[in-house]
Amino acid sequence: MKLRLKCAISAVVLALCFTGSVAAGPLEDGIEAFERGDYATAMSLYRQATDQGSADAQFRIALLYEEGQGVQQDYASAVNWYRRAADQGYAVAQSNLGIMYRSGRGVPQDYATAVSWYRKAADQGYAVAQHNLGSMYFSGQGVRQDYAIAASWYRKAADQGESLAQWSLASIYEKGQGVPLNYATAASWYRKSADQGYVGAQVHLGLMYLNGQSVPQDYAAAVSWFRKAAGQGNDIAQHNLGLMYGNGLGVPQDYVIAHMWFNLAAAGGDKDAPKNRDFVATRMTPAQIAEAQRLAREWKPK
Repeated sequence: MKLRLKCAISAVVLALCFTGSVAAGPLEDGIEAFERGDYATAMSLYRQATDQGSADAQFRIALLYEEGQGVQQDYASAVNWYRRAADQGYAVAQSNLGIMYRSGRGVPQDYATAVSWYRKAADQGYAVAQHNLGSMYFSGQGVRQDYAIAASWYRKAADQGESLAQWSLASIYEKGQGVPLNYATAASWYRKSADQGYVGAQVHLGLMYLNGQSVPQDYAAAVSWFRKAAGQGNDIAQHNLGLMYGNGLGVPQDYVIAHMWFNLAAAGGDKDAPKNRDFVATRMTPAQIAEAQRLAREWKPK
């Protein structure tokens, strides 16, 4: 069986999260209600907090509208509340408002306006917005395409530990886009991202160790990184791990385990996994196939 390992998924450019200090009163009570899953009560309490001009509460109301928690999902209302918080300088709301404009949810799609809001948040040091602004420069959406500026924003976010930015920065070093091509630097940033659990970086590091690209060739290390990503349910990593077991690279050859990983990858949508599963099945006994199928049924993401 020929080893044809698959590349990692492309970097994700959007991220949603929030931070903010919790003051005593309706905002704190609303957060407690949210954490126990009582979204309707959380909404009511957040609204009380907005009477005091709380940007944090405005932001949290926007999230509830965006996700449809405690209220009917309404992107336009989400945008309205994000804007209220953003106008008060709330960086995460500014970033999320940029996301809404970029995706055209609740407002007409407008890359230039998305860039404007990302920049406001990025200038405050918010790492997610810095990464997103970098991605706009990388793709030339709302601004003139400029890989060097993209790299600059990616680095600002990556230096703060933003895993997606670390992945993006690694990718442009690997391709020499806006920075000198440097595989060793790329590997370093991929590792930082992978160590934080970013699945695309884990798959990519596995491939780098498999091929000996800017790191010593090490099949066992490749298996280790593929296993981390496969454990998160990534079908590409599961397929690659099946190939490693099927070929005996970095692990003892084991068609039962290979069949299990191919089965899981196929269930996850990998198009090549079924034919590789069927191939190893020709080298297995019926009892071995039944065992592999049992292992696949019982497998759970880690």
